[in-house]
Amino acid sequence: MFSKILVAYDGSDLAKKALQMAIKFSQENPNIGLEIVHVYQIPTVAIGEGVYTPSAQAAMNYLENAQKTLAEAEESVTGNVKNYNVTLKEGNFARNILEHANETECELILIGSRGLSGIKEYFLGSVSHNVVQKSKIPVLIVK
Repeated sequence: MFSKILVAYDGSDLAKKALQMAIKFSQENPNIGLEIVHVYQIPTVAIGEGVYTPSAQAAMNYLENAQKTLAEAEESVTGNVKNYNVTLKEGNFARNILEHANETECELILIGSRGLSGIKEYFLGSVSHNVVQKSKIPVLIVK
């Protein structure tokens, strides 16, 4: 039914569950390609008119943690899936997920209902909510 699936991966339990679901889809139909994308964001804080940005070392730590998270995802698919690609992006979570899905011509997005962020919403996490609202392709929310 779908020839390419994007999995939004942040290392959370629900992202791991979404990735396992995508692996299962791919094993049932080896023609399915998987795009696994991890988006990280270096936080900035605005206080009045001032803006705080982390030091270069802190930014490097965010990048290193993001690379570890993506390596974890790749380790899960290696040997289990023939056709996959892993991508690391920096910036706005939902926007990067949607842009990557569009750029790689994915036909379905799998995303956990809540990720690792501290933001709590009643029904969906803020990233998954934004992806669902703005996506032009089907989105499967994993709980």
